[in-house]
Amino acid sequence: MKISLTYDDIQLVPSFSKIEHRSSINLHSLISRRYGILSPFVASPMDTVCELDMAYMMFLMGGVGCVHRFMTIEEQVNQIKKLKEKIYSDGFRGLYEDWNILDSNWHSEIQNVPIMAAIGVQEEDKERARQLTNNGANILLIDVAHGHHQKVLDMIKWCKMHLNANTDIIAGNIVTKEAAKDLENAGADGLRVGIGGGSLCTTRIKTGFGVPNVTALEDVISVAKTPVIADGGIRTSGDIAKALSLGSSSIMLGSLLAGTKESPGRIIEGERGALYKRYRGSASLETKLSHNKEARNIEGESEVIPFKGGTEFVLIGLIDGIKSALSYNGASNLNEFNPKYVIVTNSGIQESKPHLKLK
Repeated sequence: MKISLTYDDIQLVPSFSKIEHRSSINLHSLISRRYGILSPFVASPMDTVCELDMAYMMFLMGGVGCVHRFMTIEEQVNQIKKLKEKIYSDGFRGLYEDWNILDSNWHSEIQNVPIMAAIGVQEEDKERARQLTNNGANILLIDVAHGHHQKVLDMIKWCKMHLNANTDIIAGNIVTKEAAKDLENAGADGLRVGIGGGSLCTTRIKTGFGVPNVTALEDVISVAKTPVIADGGIRTSGDIAKALSLGSSSIMLGSLLAGTKESPGRIIEGERGALYKRYRGSASLETKLSHNKEARNIEGESEVIPFKGGTEFVLIGLIDGIKSALSYNGASNLNEFNPKYVIVTNSGIQESKPHLKLK
């Protein structure tokens, strides 16, 4: 019987370092086979996480936002058009040199700035995909809970046959070597890894299926030939560092970005002036009812969470933590970041947390 591990089960082991200052560390990475990012962050395609404002802020911070699919084709296309307009009218001027540096560092086929949107696997999603790519999206994420499925393979193949040649397709969610091989053989340019680990996901409880995140990433990355997005179970910059150390190219953020100024939804005022926003899983009852879906197969929850302020400040804190992690390994970039890890006991997990008790 194989023992599977998640982020709390491991700790990274420090090694010799000559890093003089954390500011010299770069976090350039790949989001898909042909597109690069300056920071390894992807905003999750959830309707309380990523629409136009979040996608634009992610660009400004060097990452990418995946505009969710829980809207009409016209609405999603308009968001992508406005995003491209904003990026190339003002934002891109300030970052143009940085994106050029990324291109020269990777010496690959990286093209322009990634603009990303989610699609499903139904017949109508073919038209969604066609319109999105015709209006500026150059990466499509096939966004389904169980990515090792015939419908996903068929959609990848259809996209590769019918869409613009510069479109990269990321597929998931998956947790096994077999799934990685099948999706890549179908033409996937990137993989999204993680089932049942999201903060509002109840898949493992409802179905019994899922693989803890560390083991899922190790298995997929051991055979993957395309970049891997680690999705689910990320609560801290330390968790991000662990996922990157295993070979993930980027990290999908949901709960860490929910409740920010740029996340969709109105700010709710509570008692004594406290501010909140709603955050809900894509398979939650609330999400299904909000989008006129059948109230069946519920595998997610919804919550009201405290308002966090600007996304920028959340990401700055994560970037600082990740750069500190690389410095403990003596790594100046993510390609060099390959620390060993140890498996820890429950006592070790407790020791890892602040534990001073004041009388």
